Amino acid sequence: MDLEDLRVAIYTSFAETGLAPDDAQLAEQLGASEAEVTQGMRELADARHLALDDDGAILMAHPFATIPLGYSVMGKDTLWWGGCAWDSFALPHLIPDQAPVLVATRCPNCHRPLAWDVGTEAPPAGDEMAHFLVPSAHMWDDVVHTCSHQNLFCSESCIDDWLERTGNERGYVMDLPTLWNFAKGWYAGRLDHGYVRREPSAAKDYLRSVGLHGPFWGLDD
Repeated sequence: MDLEDLRVAIYTSFAETGLAPDDAQLAEQLGASEAEVTQGMRELADARHLALDDDGAILMAHPFATIPLGYSVMGKDTLWWGGCAWDSFALPHLIPDQAPVLVATRCPNCHRPLAWDVGTEAPPAGDEMAHFLVPSAHMWDDVVHTCSHQNLFCSESCIDDWLERTGNERGYVMDLPTLWNFAKGWYAGRLDHGYVRREPSAAKDYLRSVGLHGPFWGLDD
């Protein structure tokens, strides 16, 4: 079984249905055994193409998730769990025939419902702000924790209140246009064979091109 065929099959299932395929479905599709699929998924997780739970089931295949992490993304005819603010804003760019998508969440501080139509032509309007808690060098230490703390807030004052209440240190704050531009090209090609994933800490040219800076991203100020 070709590992890249497995990766593309998993991502295609997410893109088309919003759901992860099960091992039996993948085995039949790829002409492989379920044991080969299970081993292939472990190898994809080792290469950071997937995040698996303790039983080997898929938790995340960025920008898709199988568990609710605070974001729903509704396309023209498909509903996804978004892994975080970043992944949710990336989805319409990865699947443009579903755009614009409706991204919905709640402010982590005041719990006010928030929603945006996110398309591929321009950032959505709004004064809301994104806050990323975990620096890029440590995002894969606990990827579910990381994604659970890449969130959109009503305002910067809500971020400040949340940080004071939770005792967390301030991470990286960006407005909606910066988040949209950051997410726009990050996963380009992920549904195709030959995709090469990139680590935030190593994608310095890309990060600078969308206006990100500073030690949070492994960049000089």
